[in-house]
Amino acid sequence: MTLTLVDVTLTYPDGDGRLTALDRVSLDVPGGSLTAVVGPSGSGKSSLLAVAATLVTPDSGTAVVAGTQTAGLGPADKAALRREHIGIVFQQPNLLPSLTAVEQLQVMTHLSGGPVRSARARALGLLDAVGLADKADRRPHQLSGGQRQRVNIARALMNEPSLLLVDEPTSALDHERGAAVLDLLVALTRERSTATVLVTHDRTHLERMDRVAVMRDGCLT
Repeated sequence: MTLTLVDVTLTYPDGDGRLTALDRVSLDVPGGSLTAVVGPSGSGKSSLLAVAATLVTPDSGTAVVAGTQTAGLGPADKAALRREHIGIVFQQPNLLPSLTAVEQLQVMTHLSGGPVRSARARALGLLDAVGLADKADRRPHQLSGGQRQRVNIARALMNEPSLLLVDEPTSALDHERGAAVLDLLVALTRERSTATVLVTHDRTHLERMDRVAVMRDGCLT
């Protein structure tokens, strides 16, 4: 299993008490499979992604990413785990304003210490796969919202992660581009044995998932 969550509970302060975001959640995502997580807003979907990404430490339970038990890891070790094994696509692209689209991807290789010489060719290939081959030298302010999200997705794929966490990847895309992005995610998952967790409100493509999990009030079924 590339991602294993066992009885994970996460709470947040809420006035004089605490709000339960995740209530004893368990999930196994093997390499080479896609799991979609659906549910209403506020049900805990984004909290699940945050725990899996090691961005939030749960109150209790076990989280194992790429064979590494995350409990007890310090900030530097968690950052290294994310760089080496986790690709993250959140709803807001958070692109660096001074970098072009291709440079947004290339910097990921630089940060991870990967082979810089081949980074540009790989980055251009990923931009082509998400329909942005002709926008490689554009900066974020020169791109539409949907185009920035596609750069965000391509950037998450740059270091060939073993675990890919994706939050609403098609929300800013039309049907054709959304389908192309799903094609890319499916191809990466199958070809690289990547474990992919996809949080979505869009039920159009659920038939392509290996499993669909439903979140409601912090519980996963």
